[in-house]
Amino acid sequence: MTLQDWVDESKDRIDEHGLLNGGQGAAKAFWEGALCRVGRRWNYGTSVFEYDWDVLIVLDTCRPDVLEEVADEYDYLPRDVPSQTSIGSASIEWVKKNFTNDEYAAEHAETAYVTANLFSEHIDPDDLALLDEVWRYGWNDDDCTTPPEVVADRAIDVMREHDPERLVVHLMQPHAPYRSMLEQFPEWRVQPGPGEDDPSHPAKAMWEDLRHGVISREEIWQAYRDNLCWVLDDGVDLMLNNMDADDVILTADHGEAFGEWGVYAHPPYCPVPILKEVPWVHTSASDSGEYVPEVEPNDTALANDEVEDRLEALGYR
Repeated sequence: MTLQDWVDESKDRIDEHGLLNGGQGAAKAFWEGALCRVGRRWNYGTSVFEYDWDVLIVLDTCRPDVLEEVADEYDYLPRDVPSQTSIGSASIEWVKKNFTNDEYAAEHAETAYVTANLFSEHIDPDDLALLDEVWRYGWNDDDCTTPPEVVADRAIDVMREHDPERLVVHLMQPHAPYRSMLEQFPEWRVQPGPGEDDPSHPAKAMWEDLRHGVISREEIWQAYRDNLCWVLDDGVDLMLNNMDADDVILTADHGEAFGEWGVYAHPPYCPVPILKEVPWVHTSASDSGEYVPEVEPNDTALANDEVEDRLEALGYR
C-alpha cells in the first residue's frame, strides 16, 4: 500500500466511522503497514523442508490456541499444542519461500503438493513430483471456497496411487469465508466482475468492522473456530483414516490476527509472533481402505479473471 492509498482509505474510514473511530482505524492501518515494511527487510522463520515428515497437512490461517480450544473433541490433538515458527505471515509469502527456493530443489522433486490455495500458481509444476491444484476444479460457488472434503479426497487418491516420498496437503479452512456467517454476509456469495475492486466485499468489510468496533472479536472468533471444526471433521479425519503415513504433521502456513499488535487478518511479511507461530502436531495415519475417492482431477485452465474472482472471494483483493 502506498502512502496515497493510505490517505485515500483514511478519508473513507473517517467518512464512514467518524473522526474518532475512523482516525483510530487509520492509525492502526498505518502501523500495520509499517510493520510489513520492516518485515520485508527483517524476517524470521523456518522452511517446512527443514523438518522430517511424510505428510504435511496445512490448515490455512490456523493458530495454535484455536486448536487447543477444540482439542478435547479430537483424539489426535494434544491439549497443549506445540508450535513452530512459520517462514511467512501470509500464504503467498509461505508458498514462495517454501516452493520457489532452489535450496530445497531435492526435497521439491520428491514432494507431491495437493492444494486448495490459489497461490500455487507461483510454483513451477516441473519442480515437484506432482502438483494437484484442486482449487482449479474443486471450487464450490455456494461455499465461496474449496471444501475440505474435496481436497482430502484428492490427497487420499494421490497417496494411494503415487505413494510420494513426501505429501503436502494444503486445505483452505479455517480461512474465511466463514460458513456460519454466510447468512450475515450474503454478498460473500457475489463475486465481483472482472476488473472490479469491491470495497464492500465482506472478507475486507468484516476486518474493517472489527477494526472499528462494529462487530465483536468474539463473534468472528466463533466463526473462525467453526471453520476449523469443518476442516477437521471433513478433511483431516478423512485423511488420517485413509492413508498410510508414520509421520504426519498438522500445521498451518501462518496464523490470523484479530487486533493483536494492531494487526488484522494476515498481511504478508508481517513479523509479529501471532502470525508467525503455527501448530506443529505430530500424529500418524492408517489406511482403513473404507473410503473410495470420487473426485476426478482435471487440467482446468482458468482465465485470469476467474482466478482474480476467486482470490477476491477469499479476501485477497
